[in-house]
Amino acid sequence: MQYLIALFDAAAIMFASVVGGELYQLGANGELDHIQPLLGVGTIAALLYVLIGQSSGLYNRRELFSRRRRDAGHIVALWCLVSLLLALLAFLMKSGAVFSRGSVIFFEVFALVLLLAGRRLSKRHVAGWVKDGQVRGHRAILLGTREELASLGTEELLERFGLSEMDRIDFPSGRSGGFAMTEEEAASLERALRIARDRGVDEIVLAFPWSDTRKLELVRDRLRISPLPVQLLPDRRIRSLAGNPSFSLKTSLSVEIQRGPLTRLEQTSKRFVDIVGASLGLVLLAPLMLVSAIAIKFDSAGPVFFRQRRNGFNSKQFSIFKFRTMTVMEDGATVEQAKRIDPRVTGVGRLLRRSSIDEVPQLLNVLKGEMSLVGPRPHALAHDNHFGDLLSDYAFRHHVKPGITGWAQVRGFRGETAKVEQMKGRVDCDLWYINNWSLMLDLKIIVLTCLELFRSPNAY
Repeated sequence: MQYLIALFDAAAIMFASVVGGELYQLGANGELDHIQPLLGVGTIAALLYVLIGQSSGLYNRRELFSRRRRDAGHIVALWCLVSLLLALLAFLMKSGAVFSRGSVIFFEVFALVLLLAGRRLSKRHVAGWVKDGQVRGHRAILLGTREELASLGTEELLERFGLSEMDRIDFPSGRSGGFAMTEEEAASLERALRIARDRGVDEIVLAFPWSDTRKLELVRDRLRISPLPVQLLPDRRIRSLAGNPSFSLKTSLSVEIQRGPLTRLEQTSKRFVDIVGASLGLVLLAPLMLVSAIAIKFDSAGPVFFRQRRNGFNSKQFSIFKFRTMTVMEDGATVEQAKRIDPRVTGVGRLLRRSSIDEVPQLLNVLKGEMSLVGPRPHALAHDNHFGDLLSDYAFRHHVKPGITGWAQVRGFRGETAKVEQMKGRVDCDLWYINNWSLMLDLKIIVLTCLELFRSPNAY
């Protein structure tokens, strides 16, 4: 929207230059002038106006969304500066004689009228779009004390911080003075995390008094398990100072407490590779999948596919697809890991597990957006609950989508994790992958996975 309004201003200036100059020449001399010089002047003026306007805040979100703010003075001052710069350029290039003074004055007045009218019209449309809900910011969950939340309206959130409120959670405002959260505080925080996960919000926003450092530190530490960005809004006192005419606040004073593990561009590029890779994989491996399905049916009674609940990105549950390799279909509070010599594994299943063909149906999970080609391997819910209590960093694995293969698998942590030390090694590899992600790293892991399939002794 900001770029569209800037484009409209540039078009208005170029229109005023050509049409205004031609109309003046037609009225004064009875003939039209050459259009190329007028178009050149309009282009230079439009570039100067938009570039200076962008740097001076003419197109920032607060200027466009606020109905109370008057932009006329800003626009007049900016256009006067552009006019002076145009005069200076004409003097330095000795091209002032090409344009008549009347046409220049007519152009500048006509352009100023169009700019003022255009800004008034655009702000009226923006206000209507905001009222109708057609303009939205980042979807956010607000977590804070009742007093701070009460002072934040939906319009202010959108205008100042570019946020669309999905829900708000009251955090207990009493001071316990301890070094750990109370049960009531922990329950409020857990509720915010659950709503953020279920509703697919973009970020978590905190509204706390900045003087309450205890709460801020406790909440920050607990929110580390979430992969969502977290920002702290200025409290009531700071916002009141920012609104004082004696102070000049160029940007919204919010503090980024936690960044998301991947930027929007990185998420898009990774998702593109996932879609292309999963689609090609399903096409190329379709004959192998068909043969495997027939073999499973002839080998033992039961379904072809095995489905089990797993935790995905932001601990959101999904059903993983695998070829059935066992006589059991465990998906409860207790799930026993496969051992090297396991009587539950079928004859065909043993071959499928050793060659990792049983993992191929997970390409469907990748296409659905529940998994990625590369990422931390998802574990059964029972194992997540068990190791999550033993390893403090375990939950950080859910900061990205789980993968069919991962850095831990190509580093030798594949197969059974009977000991906590084995799971810790896998978690350390997963966290290293999250902190050092790149597309080249993903491609490297895919290549190493193909090599690992022929030599891994841990697949059974």
